Amino acid sequence: MALMHVDFFSDVLGMSVNMDVILPQRTRGQIGMEGAGAEGQYKTMYLLHGMSDDHTIWQRRTSIERYVSDLGIAVVMPTTHLAFYTDTAYGMRYWTFLSEELPAICREFFPRMSSKREDTLAAGLSMGGYGAWKLGLRASDTFGAAASLSGALDIVRDYRWNLAQRPERRPLFEGVFGSEEQLKGSDNDLLALADKLAAQEKRLPRLYAWCGTEDFLYEGNLAAWAHVRQLGFPLTCEQSEGDHQWKYWDAKIQDVLRWWLG
Repeated sequence: MALMHVDFFSDVLGMSVNMDVILPQRTRGQIGMEGAGAEGQYKTMYLLHGMSDDHTIWQRRTSIERYVSDLGIAVVMPTTHLAFYTDTAYGMRYWTFLSEELPAICREFFPRMSSKREDTLAAGLSMGGYGAWKLGLRASDTFGAAASLSGALDIVRDYRWNLAQRPERRPLFEGVFGSEEQLKGSDNDLLALADKLAAQEKRLPRLYAWCGTEDFLYEGNLAAWAHVRQLGFPLTCEQSEGDHQWKYWDAKIQDVLRWWLG
């Protein structure tokens, strides 16, 4: 594999941003790991971080490079700060950056990345799980599959929980989403997005989710899973003992890759 650290300018955000990118490389002489190349275009996974993290976190907390070394796929890990992958109420267009500008830039920088929706996966943990499902539900022409690990999938419930349990986060959540009334039913509400997409009779994305039964987001996950399943989305959901920490996400991202690649 090749690991690239990319600093570039986002016209959408009006500032310089960062991403790390893993690309397939055929190798034979590495000790303990063999790299697989890829014929033709690369399947690509956009791998999103959580609230406290940045573009380096998946490499620092997991063995993601080793997990994909024999798969012949690319992995894009962008920084998107504390914006919940949203065009925020305070005016920063992180959703537009993630869903439109970033894929276009990646395919310009790395022309072998496939532009086919069936070759493009969004995945992430916690806030990034919310962002991944949002890409699948709101940008399904680009992202044919989305996978959430311990994701904030019922964002209205998560909004209420944060304002009640962590009042110091009120400026953050209101700055991102506005009021609860503005959030509920909007294009930042995954349950409303699922309703809208199902009603359009468009191609539905494949969805995957895992959440630990001791996670504070568990009840919200159950509600979201039931909602999208009732609408007919192709959903694979799993639960097991666990809370909100990396030892579970390190294991489950391997399951995500197996699920996506079949």
